[in-house]
Amino acid sequence: MKTLQHILALSIIGIMLWACGSSPIKNTSNTNEKPVVIANDSLEYEIIIIDPGFTTYLNSIAKPEGYYSQTYLENKNRLYVINWNYRAQNPLQFNPNIYENVIDYSPHIDYGYEVNYKLFNYFEFAQRKYKMSLGAGSTRFSR
Repeated sequence: MKTLQHILALSIIGIMLWACGSSPIKNTSNTNEKPVVIANDSLEYEIIIIDPGFTTYLNSIAKPEGYYSQTYLENKNRLYVINWNYRAQNPLQFNPNIYENVIDYSPHIDYGYEVNYKLFNYFEFAQRKYKMSLGAGSTRFSR
């Protein structure tokens, strides 16, 4: 009889603890990240990046504007664009969901610092996010 009372008491305590436990809170707020626009109005050049996480990367992980010279960014971007476009043009070999578009980037046009900075950082971000290498000596995606 005492054993039955102990089992009953433990059951009641267990039910009370279960009933008082918290339930998960559903976060219904949908905070959409705004696209990052890379543009040079005087050249009528624009790239819109809608890859989730890029804005956060740009604001928290990327080196600040002015850290790299424009020449450095242009040289890196030339190499990145060549590799990116090769992959975009070979959808059977590379994931077409990552390399959706060819990037029209000419080494003979001065796109300005901001365009080069954001484009460079998108390539750096993509390498980290998709665990790939676009060459140009960057293997920082493994961090």
